[in-house]
Amino acid sequence: QVQLVESGGGLVQPGGSLRLSCAASGSIRRINDMGWYRQAPGKERELVATITRGGTTNYADSVKGRFTISRNNAKNTVDLQMNSLKTEDTAVYYCTLNDGYFTTTNYWGQGTQVTVSS
Repeated sequence: QVQLVESGGGLVQPGGSLRLSCAASGSIRRINDMGWYRQAPGKERELVATITRGGTTNYADSVKGRFTISRNNAKNTVDLQMNSLKTEDTAVYYCTLNDGYFTTTNYWGQGTQVTVSS
C-alpha cells in the first residue's frame, strides 16, 4: 500500500496564492504519473493537472497559466502552485499517483480543502 498525505490547503482571497504539497510513502514500487484533482460541492471530481515521471505536464483549461505542477522523484512528492486564485477554484483537492511496473495501481490522498473567498 502507498499512503498520500496532502498539505497546504486553506482560505485565501481572490487573486491570492496557495501551494499544495503531497508526499507519498509506504510500499512504493515505481511512481509513474502524479497529479491533482478537485471536487467542488455538487460537482464531479475533475482533473486539475498531471505530471509524468519525466516531467511532462498537462493542465485543465480552467487553470492553465495560473497553476503549476511539479514533482521531486527522489522525495516522492508532488506540488501544485496555485496563483491568481478565483472563487470557482474552491474545492477539495486530491493528490493521486500511479504506482507499479507491468501492473499498476492508482492511489488517492484524503483531500485538502481550498476555499477562495473575500
